[in-house]
This record gives sequence, C-alpha cells and structure tokens, in this order.
Amino acid sequence: MTRTLSPILLTSTNFAPFGDVVEARGQAKSINYGQTKRYHDLASIDTGAKNGQTLVNIFRSIPQSLPVNIEIMERHPLSSQLFMPLSDNPYLVVVAPKGELDESQIKVFLASPNQGVNYHAGTWHHYSLALDGISDFLVVDRGGDGANCDEVMLSQPVIIEV
Repeated sequence: MTRTLSPILLTSTNFAPFGDVVEARGQAKSINYGQTKRYHDLASIDTGAKNGQTLVNIFRSIPQSLPVNIEIMERHPLSSQLFMPLSDNPYLVVVAPKGELDESQIKVFLASPNQGVNYHAGTWHHYSLALDGISDFLVVDRGGDGANCDEVMLSQPVIIEV
C-alpha cells in the first residue's frame, strides 16, 4: 500500500537522530575586527574510514514536480554527507534511521534555503529534492577506498505532498 507523507519543518532537534542541521544559529563569535560573525563547528564531518578523504562538490538539482514519488533510498556507511544550499529555494529532506531500512520510519522535512543538512554515516536518505527551481548544493562527502553507497528500492512508493 502506498503511503503519503507531508513534510515537517526542519529543526536541529527533530533532525538530530539523522544528522546535523547546518545554519547560522546559537552564539556567534565576532571575528575579522568585528566585520564577521562566526557560527562555529556546525556539523560533524566524518570521512576518515578506510583512508577516506574529504571531497567538496557542487550538485545541481532539477526541481521536482509535486507530489513527489519516493522509490529509492541510499546510505553512506563509511561517512557523513553534508548538503548546503547555494540557491534561494526550499528543498525536501527524506530520511530513515540507520540500520536495515525500515520503510515505516521514513520521515520528510521541509528545509528552507538557509538550512543545510549533514547526514550521519549510515543514515538512509533520498537524493536532493529541489523545489521551486534549479538548485545548487555545496556537498561535503567522502572519496577513497571501500563501497560507500548502498541503495534500496522501496517495496511501495512513498508519495510526498507539500
């Protein structure tokens, strides 16, 4: 049976089981002679397993038509993966807890253009789901030895309505 989900707002509290929300929050430190505010250490980047190296990429995502059908999920067992939007468009974040994929645990978050996400190693997620226009994302992930991307087809599609 097909499930329909509606996204909830992305906050650091409700996303904590899956990773970090990357946004200018908390206490900022004034640097550069008062010309810059620094929001420090916003995500736990984890790329070192099996001699991995940190990669910095830009992904360009084509906007999705609504409703969105989710048919596949992926995870990176050896590393975290950070997505920081570079465009002024909201986007959807689809995740499920680590371990064997439990399709009943899939959650959907609506992220604003000023919020990035850093998936913890092993967290199931869908690829970028841009809304409202072509969207670029700065992506920090892992390169190196070892298989670091598992994909699973869902037994039934999940439909996301916004």
